[in-house]
Amino acid sequence: MEAILNFDLSVFRFVEDYIWNPVLDVIMPIITYLGEGGVVWIITALILLFTKKYRKCGVAMALGLIGSLVVVDWIIKPIVERPRPFNLEAWEGIFNYPDLVSKPSSWSFPSGHSSSSLAAAVALFSTNKKFGIPAIILGLLIAFSRIYVHVHYPTDVIVGILVGAVLGIVAGFIANRYYPSLENKIRDKRAAKAQAKTDK
Repeated sequence: MEAILNFDLSVFRFVEDYIWNPVLDVIMPIITYLGEGGVVWIITALILLFTKKYRKCGVAMALGLIGSLVVVDWIIKPIVERPRPFNLEAWEGIFNYPDLVSKPSSWSFPSGHSSSSLAAAVALFSTNKKFGIPAIILGLLIAFSRIYVHVHYPTDVIVGILVGAVLGIVAGFIANRYYPSLENKIRDKRAAKAQAKTDK
């Protein structure tokens, strides 16, 4: 555990010494808020779900987001119960934590922002690479922003990215494998109903 905390501390120090600057102090909170509650991903998934051409992408993203919610927020966080960096007794007085965003009250490990962002982005990439590449870039920026504003340990973010990527791959596989046949069944049922009405 001490080795993990030392790693987290060294990454925080690197970010403070070499990356913190007034411009990013404005940009990073905006980026981090995009991932708040998965809002940017939920809106994107809903838009895609209501388009016939990209509905499979929306299904994949929705599956990834649901998977992240269940695995990270409902299972891992309550089991691990890791305090946030600003609540860690061993680090009391070490940092002047930046007042860039409101401090979350939930458990820290793993990062829900990172997990949901990568789950949605990788699921989208699995079904549409054109949309997926910028989504993954945004997802990684959201993940990094959690370190920048010091509300997550770097190891929270790394694990969140990995968990989210795995969930996104699974969601993409399910959507690619099963959605086309489901769509065909729905189309066949609609056609059968329309034919039945015509026959009357």
